[in-house]
Amino acid sequence: MRVLIVEDEPYLAEAIRDGLRLEAIAADIAGDGDTALELLGVNAYDIAVLDRDVPGPSGDEIAKRIVASGSGMPILMLTAADRLDDKASGFELGADDYLTKPFELRELALRLRALDRRRVHNRPPVQEIAGLRLDPFRREVYRDDRYIALTRKQFAVLEVLVAAEGGVVSAEELLERAWDENADPFTNAVRITVSALRKRLGEPWLIATVLGVGYRIDTTPGTRRGSGDCG
Repeated sequence: MRVLIVEDEPYLAEAIRDGLRLEAIAADIAGDGDTALELLGVNAYDIAVLDRDVPGPSGDEIAKRIVASGSGMPILMLTAADRLDDKASGFELGADDYLTKPFELRELALRLRALDRRRVHNRPPVQEIAGLRLDPFRREVYRDDRYIALTRKQFAVLEVLVAAEGGVVSAEELLERAWDENADPFTNAVRITVSALRKRLGEPWLIATVLGVGYRIDTTPGTRRGSGDCG
């Protein structure tokens, strides 16, 4: 999952970004409304986290633009106010959820995952495919009831692949969904991470390489033993 954080307090924004990384959620930061709109125009985000009071176009204006775009991107509003009227106006603008400062980063991560789950075809909180069981809330992965320890980045990549339900995901999309804006588009990080992830999951290989296209979860693992050897 990749989110955009619109927050003009640098220390808070960085703390949120670093906290979400620990939850295997990639995040970009915009310190003002103009930067936020620019990033929204060039990147594909799963969720926008908006502080209502930022320089330039406000969080409210950004929310209006997101809703008007028809993208269906969920919006979580951040505010220092805890008044019901303020929350009501935010929901009227198109916000899907609200979080009042100060808040626990763990709660933010849980709310983001709940929004993401509802966004994608109301998929169940625990996803299962080809004997693989992925719980994004507990950040746990099991294969045939065997717990598999993954790094945060490996979990983020696997989450994108599992969500595709056997469909092919390009390396470019994995880089966009599981890394933040600081990722080098020419890096081989995706190939390295997928290779390490494949080994963690064990044989028969679950992640198939579709040459020249990308990667996918093999729903019939073991039928093509060589499919995991191409990186």
